[in-house]
Amino acid sequence: MPRTSVAGHWQTPGDWSPVLGRRLVVDVPASTANLGAGYDCLGLALELCNRVSVEAVEGDGAIDLTTTGEGAGELGGERSNRFVMGLESALEAQLGPRPPELGWRISAHNRIPLSRGLGSSAAAATGGVWAGNVLGGGTLSMTAMLRLATDIEGHPDNASAALMGGFVVSAHLGQRVEAVRFDAPDGLRAVLFIPDRRLSTADMRRVLPAEVPLRDAVSNMSRIAIGVAGIASGRYELLADLTVDRIHEPYRSVAYPQLPRLTGAARAAGALGAFLSGAGSTVLAFVAPGADAAPVEAALREAAEGAGLSGRTAIVAPRNRGPEVVEGA
Repeated sequence: MPRTSVAGHWQTPGDWSPVLGRRLVVDVPASTANLGAGYDCLGLALELCNRVSVEAVEGDGAIDLTTTGEGAGELGGERSNRFVMGLESALEAQLGPRPPELGWRISAHNRIPLSRGLGSSAAAATGGVWAGNVLGGGTLSMTAMLRLATDIEGHPDNASAALMGGFVVSAHLGQRVEAVRFDAPDGLRAVLFIPDRRLSTADMRRVLPAEVPLRDAVSNMSRIAIGVAGIASGRYELLADLTVDRIHEPYRSVAYPQLPRLTGAARAAGALGAFLSGAGSTVLAFVAPGADAAPVEAALREAAEGAGLSGRTAIVAPRNRGPEVVEGA
């Protein structure tokens, strides 16, 4: 029997025969991270989903990947693909090393834009982990799945939101990853302005300083504390305070000069709060339950046009659940 090398040690492939021939279709949500002041520790799942079909096939171990929608023609079928990494890591955690002859037939219809701060890479990683857990027997805990997804992503904010749904507070604490979630309220909406311009997460991290003034750090800590307490206690009006940031958005505005104009326009039009979604380029504005989202959407559109920034708007609801199997078992 062929053997595979794992971390320098030769291991006999596991028994993956129950996986062969099975087809699974999974919906996995977009997410927004930071929510203003909560840099790298806050996230929220959104009702904007990619749908991925995956089937294990026996042959030469190749990956046949087709993509429609966002990113069509851009995503390759290599083992470095984040969906494939998540899929195989979850299966190997349950069944042992992958047999070299086992490959995949994957078809994805993507609604989450790439490189726009809406968690497209986290959706791929968590969708793969979720599908791999189901195909492997469903033995992994949520904590184990989050660890696998975070290992792929590098940080847990988008991954935890996509995996758990709702508002999620997450952190690397030593060697472990912890996450706590709260439901988003019925009626809360997220108004998105999604620019045509893409922004690289790596590039937007490079513009951040190594140190920030103490007063700015204290301001963010205070806003995170009151914002998370507000979410937990149902005082969602405190999102207005949470979404004001002083440690990353001012610096990222140098690379994205339209940002203050967009967030300011949304707030002036009645948004509960507005912020740069993840590393951008999407700007997200919260609209309170019962309030009219149309003026906020119009304000974002007009501000973008005035700043010469092309793009589109969308109104989506938060999502209080993570990935779902829509076909197969």
